[in-house]
Amino acid sequence: MFKKFITYYKPYKKVFILDLLAAFFVAACDLFYPMLTRNIMNDVVPNRKLNTLIVFTIVLVILFIIKAGLNYFMQYYGHVIGVRMQADMRKEVFTHLQDLPCTYFDNNKTGVIMSRIINDLMDISELAHHGPEDLFISIVTIVGSFVILLNVNVPLTIIVFAFLPVLIWYTIHKRQQMLDAFLKTREKTGDVNAGLENSISGIKVTKSFGNKEYELHKFNESNNIFKDAREFAYKSMAEYFSGMFLFVDILELVVLGAGGYFAYQGKISLGDYVAYILYIKMLLQPIRKLINFNEMYQSGVTGFQRIMDIVNEDKEKEVDNPKELKDVRGKIEIKDVSFRYEEKESILEDLSLKIDAGKMVALVGPSGGGKSTLCNLIPRFYDFEQGDILIDDVSIKDVSLNSLRDSIGVVQQEVFLFTGTIRDNILYGNTEATEEQMIEAAKRASLHNFIMSLEEGYDTYIGERGVKLSGGQKQRISIARVFLKNPPILILDEATSALDNVTEYEIQKSLEELSKERTTLVVAHRLTTVKNADEIVVLTDKGIEERGTHSELVNLNGIYASLHGMY
Repeated sequence: MFKKFITYYKPYKKVFILDLLAAFFVAACDLFYPMLTRNIMNDVVPNRKLNTLIVFTIVLVILFIIKAGLNYFMQYYGHVIGVRMQADMRKEVFTHLQDLPCTYFDNNKTGVIMSRIINDLMDISELAHHGPEDLFISIVTIVGSFVILLNVNVPLTIIVFAFLPVLIWYTIHKRQQMLDAFLKTREKTGDVNAGLENSISGIKVTKSFGNKEYELHKFNESNNIFKDAREFAYKSMAEYFSGMFLFVDILELVVLGAGGYFAYQGKISLGDYVAYILYIKMLLQPIRKLINFNEMYQSGVTGFQRIMDIVNEDKEKEVDNPKELKDVRGKIEIKDVSFRYEEKESILEDLSLKIDAGKMVALVGPSGGGKSTLCNLIPRFYDFEQGDILIDDVSIKDVSLNSLRDSIGVVQQEVFLFTGTIRDNILYGNTEATEEQMIEAAKRASLHNFIMSLEEGYDTYIGERGVKLSGGQKQRISIARVFLKNPPILILDEATSALDNVTEYEIQKSLEELSKERTTLVVAHRLTTVKNADEIVVLTDKGIEERGTHSELVNLNGIYASLHGMY
């Protein structure tokens, strides 16, 4: 994991090295000041060297100005490195998310994923900037102080630095406890975010059922779990800090007492004693930096672990050197396909179905028969366990996912619109489309007249997930997207379910026109929408039970005829 973290510094190697050099010179400036003070106390003041005192004062002024410039560089460019690394990580994670299978999103809450990408990366950014810098300054200052103090008084230095192993032991002893505590708070933060997102998104449902108290109860449960986890983390941190500060206070007391005793014995001059106290005061700063670094390290590492959990997730599977689907005619052949969602019962079992190019096949039947599942298997949103699906006699497992999905247009039962404008959502079907092509797609979806009645037209903001539109309007936008994509294969999964009868009739005419010379797979409960299909397949939990044209199935007086009577 450490090696992976280091790779993010590579694009900013030059700036990072300059940042460390600036940190080195800042530490050197800090080490120089007590030595200068020692000379003033031991030589300049006793011997009344006024000119030397003026020179030393000017040198210190110049030193402080240089130090201020170096600190500015460290604060600005150091943070810039952290922010850029954070952006690179966020881009990598988001790119990886695009390639993860649908099962990952089925099993992971959106709020938890968002928490990892946003909250965790903030801590990683701070670690990326302050971590190496603080660690480097601390090491330079501690080592430099040790060498200089040995030259001042060896016995006193040995006494003082004998306490450092105790500090190190205490740090190691408490490190794992803090790591576990902060990791747990990360997990609970994601859970709280997920719960909030779910409750806020479903606020209308909550209001319609009058379930405010129930939502408050759910929130309080997750909020209290998060609170307890956070309190335990701060308890661990309090134990760590209080112990460290106790050792620091004892260290100062040892210097004051032992140094005073050596001065009393005449084994150390007053100037050396003052310089020694200054060095120890200065030495406490890198020790505190190391303490802060440890806290920063815990937060950053736990965040990085959670980010790597996403990055290390397996992508959607593709064969090596996959074929590209080109000039697709649209012939679909499903051969003995079986599928189940993880450990659940089989949804499809040895299903076989052939759809000739340019034909419309409708899937009907009771819920739970696997109609929508089959629609998800063809574009490989999920991978089937056995059997095969072929398009133009080529297995969909042998072709690239991009070329496969470019050849298929899907209108799902649950419409998802992106936050933005109507234009943004229609153009999602083809981001390279012209204005004229977009308008034509909207017209074919019976949407253009409605859009033009709006004050902002195609630039009308539709709110989060299209909250400002009716169900039918949202459905028509999703249909317009597929019109604009103009794929050789269409999958319409309850595409007209949210439309009123008049609009459904208009859309149905458009869909029939669009389906000409294109392979179309339709899932519908309203059988009126599939009467003109070339073939209707009745799919139940037992598999394909009936197939034929509308009139053939009605005359068969079986399941389809029963469903037709219901609708």
